[in-house]
Amino acid sequence: MQIRLCDTGELMVNMVFGENDRPKIKALMEFLEKQFPAITTLLYTINTKHNDSLHDLEPIVWKGKGYVIEKLEDFQFKIGPRSFFQTNTAQATRLYQVTRDFAELKGNETLYDLYCGTGSIGIFCSQKAGKIIGVELVAAAIEDAKENAALNGLQNTAFFAGDVIDICDDNFFAQHGRPEVIITDPPRAGMHEKLVQKILEMEATTVVYVSCNPATQARDLQLLAEKYEVTAVQAVDMFPHTLHIENVAQLKLRK
Repeated sequence: MQIRLCDTGELMVNMVFGENDRPKIKALMEFLEKQFPAITTLLYTINTKHNDSLHDLEPIVWKGKGYVIEKLEDFQFKIGPRSFFQTNTAQATRLYQVTRDFAELKGNETLYDLYCGTGSIGIFCSQKAGKIIGVELVAAAIEDAKENAALNGLQNTAFFAGDVIDICDDNFFAQHGRPEVIITDPPRAGMHEKLVQKILEMEATTVVYVSCNPATQARDLQLLAEKYEVTAVQAVDMFPHTLHIENVAQLKLRK
């Protein structure tokens, strides 16, 4: 079962079934709908695989619009059962605030948001930047990012699906501008070495590295030290009572 309760009061429940037994599914879904009217979006997903990943499965909407709206500061985000979005909303706001502060935006910079996912960090920084360029490998996440930008009425964002290494070439820079600020938020494995080299090549004045794995972050920072120095570090406790944290590092291009 997946449950997401948003600060907006919207509540999404996705029941996951290990077999496609329609009568039992119907009975349970009817029970949930009747007993828990606070659920604004009720879905179910049939997963007959031998793992618990849902990204390649299609949730079926039983009640509601199939997604919920979450709010961070004044920004709204559409979240579906397969969307990647921080689970701890209060600390997600704090994490994005630290990231935005480290970006030191003055209002006219071109900001590249790498591994942008559904666009949350870039959108969160959008009011203090001139232009947001988001790049993400997962095409479905980019569609969510575009919807979230529209939901917030943003005109200064553009999102692209694909590998940063392939997308960010001279033609791309000529069309969208080279980044003055880069925010990168890779998965636990950290950044591919080719992406580190691409960041070194782009030579943005400021790089903000958001990491859920300080070990791989430390490895990548060592590689970036060829042109950058670490000027600030701030950990954010996203998962209380566990050993996991998010760590934000600010890097400045060496003069």
